[in-house]
Amino acid sequence: MTTTQATRGRPRDRALDEAILAAAARQLGELGYARMSLESVAATAGTTVPSLRRRYRNKAELVATVIGSLRVEEPPASGATPREHALAILRNFHANLHAVPAMGILGSLLAEEERHPELLGLFKERLVEPRRALLRQALAAGPLGEGDLDALTSMLIGSFYARYVTVAGLPADWPERVLDAVWPGPPERAGRTPRRTARADATKTVSGRS
Repeated sequence: MTTTQATRGRPRDRALDEAILAAAARQLGELGYARMSLESVAATAGTTVPSLRRRYRNKAELVATVIGSLRVEEPPASGATPREHALAILRNFHANLHAVPAMGILGSLLAEEERHPELLGLFKERLVEPRRALLRQALAAGPLGEGDLDALTSMLIGSFYARYVTVAGLPADWPERVLDAVWPGPPERAGRTPRRTARADATKTVSGRS
């Protein structure tokens, strides 16, 4: 098809595009990859299967697009201080976990890893690694920079998954709490100073300094 022909064609309906991705994301999280279908996604989005297939050749291509659209907001690329940058990244992660059925989608991709490893690979490439790279960058610029940044990054990010599956769930202040455990911020009131000092000593031990 030439550029002229493509220009003369009917323009894509952006609202329908968004409805399809929203329906697919929810069904992927709630039903899993094996049980979701193009028919059910089309019906939920208020369109037809032929219309859906004009956009995506198959279910795997649709899911790949869903994975690429999961971020509600990009992680911040910088911050006023390295610690504020790290906290902003964790807050962004926390918000995105609640904005989309991210945990259900990840569970579905893990279940399909043997049959469709490319989907989990895409999830890692587009969502996991960019966030980890930014967090490592923020940690490296602060007092934890001499420690094992891979381990620290995994501990911080992994704590969200671990807390999510508890009975209590993931609290609103988790980004602040988990970062404060390894990288204490300035005391907000005098009564917190002794506790902060103890945590700072523990942080020095983790980073290999006495």
